[in-house]
Amino acid sequence: MSPAELPQTGAWHIVGGRALCAPAPFGVMGIVNLTPDSFFDGGCHANAAAGLAHALRLREEGADILDLGAESSRPGARELQSREEVERLLPVLAGLRQKAPGAILSVDTYHADTAAAVLEQGVHIINDISACRFDPGLLDVLVQFRPGYVLMHSQGRPEVMQRAPRYADVCREVMTFFEEGLHRLTAAGLPEDRIVLDPGIGFGKTLEHNLTLLAHTRDWLALGRPVLMGLSMKSLFGQLLSLPVERRGTATQVATVLQWQAGAFWHRVHDVAATRQSLALAAALAGHGQRTAADR
Repeated sequence: MSPAELPQTGAWHIVGGRALCAPAPFGVMGIVNLTPDSFFDGGCHANAAAGLAHALRLREEGADILDLGAESSRPGARELQSREEVERLLPVLAGLRQKAPGAILSVDTYHADTAAAVLEQGVHIINDISACRFDPGLLDVLVQFRPGYVLMHSQGRPEVMQRAPRYADVCREVMTFFEEGLHRLTAAGLPEDRIVLDPGIGFGKTLEHNLTLLAHTRDWLALGRPVLMGLSMKSLFGQLLSLPVERRGTATQVATVLQWQAGAFWHRVHDVAATRQSLALAAALAGHGQRTAADR
């Protein structure tokens, strides 16, 4: 089944009810780590000047969304206080407002205070690993501002999530999580069109759990919401292929294309330029194949 033949999902809307319109049949979210301890490029962009320069570079490479994170969510990472998180974020957000006023901005946080502070500064999307479970006040902030929102599945907090995660049926449990999360958010007052779904690959999952979920991406399309996939440089490539983190780029690109073919529209990545090239090639080949079949 080609991407065009998969069930259609609704558009993703952000602050103000604006629909995100990617110029291609896929969307790319560029990762901007402002933390010294992220698993891939932690420390490279930890000061405001370096973080801003990296964000602008990713936008130049074609990122549809810039996703800024000031607290690492790698397995075993320590929790950061909201005050310190905001101190890392605000200078970069100020620079982006000045130098790239049209950029679509996302912030990776589960803290209600952080979310409120950045939304007041013009951020459009909250990317939350916790589904409002770590800080229940976040739900009130979402209802107040009505931003775009990433509903992501995880099992446990980052410091403990990889300690023997267990599921009776990982696909069924993630589907139930999405159904219940959508109901809880919309019942509280967040419009459904603000929400995208992320299965949280690597967040409280073994290699087998991750592979099983990646084989069932199209199942979630039945919920009518776009899917966001975050596979970039993940440990599953190290486990499968014995690759160190700095050599997982090719594996990331292949897996990203396969997930796009399975129906995931949005892709959160470190290497925006390579991802756009990979997905553009896949889209061109898919379109040519459809035209050839129609001519037979």
